[in-house]
Amino acid sequence: MSPSTDGNTNANSNVNSDASALESAITDLWNRYEANGVDAESATEDDMATLEAFLDALEAGDVRAAEPHGEDGEWTANAWVKQGILLNFGLRETRAREYGGVTYNDVLPLADSSDFGERGSRNTPDGTVVRRGAHVGSDCILMSPAFVNVGAHVGDGTLVDSCDTVGSCAQIGANVKLGANTLIGGVLEPVENAPVVIEDGVSLGAGCRVTSGFVVGENSVVGENTLLTPRIPVYDLVEEEIIYGELPAERRAFTRFVESSISDHDLFEGGAYKPAVVATALEDRTLERSEREEVLRDQ
Repeated sequence: MSPSTDGNTNANSNVNSDASALESAITDLWNRYEANGVDAESATEDDMATLEAFLDALEAGDVRAAEPHGEDGEWTANAWVKQGILLNFGLRETRAREYGGVTYNDVLPLADSSDFGERGSRNTPDGTVVRRGAHVGSDCILMSPAFVNVGAHVGDGTLVDSCDTVGSCAQIGANVKLGANTLIGGVLEPVENAPVVIEDGVSLGAGCRVTSGFVVGENSVVGENTLLTPRIPVYDLVEEEIIYGELPAERRAFTRFVESSISDHDLFEGGAYKPAVVATALEDRTLERSEREEVLRDQ
């Protein structure tokens, strides 16, 4: 597994130092919040400055809700980052805000997208929403109406298509294609649980849903309307094993139905079936993105 190489990772000692100081400040604030029940009225100016710096770091990609660790690249949550997001909910007041001539009520404003053009990214009008604290990389395309929630990380060169939802803390790699009407679930609590991860080079067909901390391995191609969740088995025909919670890298995946254990019940005349995901090897590991579209259409 690999992290997104979108140019916004902690690549130098200054960023690491700032992130370390920010982690300490958020952890101290969290401990005080839990001990004393700090609320929006009792939060100090320093507290709010810490929260603003935290949101800035999320948007810059300097801190992330989850990262890969170890030789196998297992994704683990950065609990303190999730705590920082929860603090922004607990220490801010809900107030009326304006967006596109419509009044909405939230504790957070929308992200400032004024520099998207300088980075080659675009967000089309009529409903594309990026919430404060979400990272959108360079050369991205966000088609309306799409929604990217706080703590989400969208890597360079990624397409978030029409009617897509990228949930809180979801980690989307570089050069990913999220087909129209795709749902990427959010995992904010428990703070120690890793969020949904879509690694670099993945292509998800229209209508896919990925939930509950599922990890989609890099360069995989997933057929339309596939549900990926830890509760549904993945039949990996490459390694000839049944796995849960992840799709290995370099796979082509699609939904099939297998016989259910309740097939013998009298109510299920003709048998009962449950969904499963079948994963096969990509015929060509160097498929171009345009060719992947053809693969998805063939499913």
